[in-house]
Amino acid sequence: MVENEFNKRLLGVWSILVAISLAYLWIDHAATHLGIPTASTVVTVGAICFAVVKVRIIMREFMEVRTAPRVLRLLTDFWVLLMAAAMLGVYLAGKAVA
Repeated sequence: MVENEFNKRLLGVWSILVAISLAYLWIDHAATHLGIPTASTVVTVGAICFAVVKVRIIMREFMEVRTAPRVLRLLTDFWVLLMAAAMLGVYLAGKAVA
């Protein structure tokens, strides 16, 4: 019975990851103007956010951090937030300088 619940959980997680990937493809496709890809802050920030969510899901479910001690769970969540802040900060600072 436990294996069946595990398989359902993995299928659900996998479905969420696929949905996030498809959502990214949709916003990426929406960033074209007359068939020419255009730079867009919304698309870039959206892509970073999607990536951060996917990393957290993968860490929790496929790297088994979900069952790790509380300190490790908190540290991995902190790392994901730190990377998100760093990527967004660098992108937005670069955009402001340009």
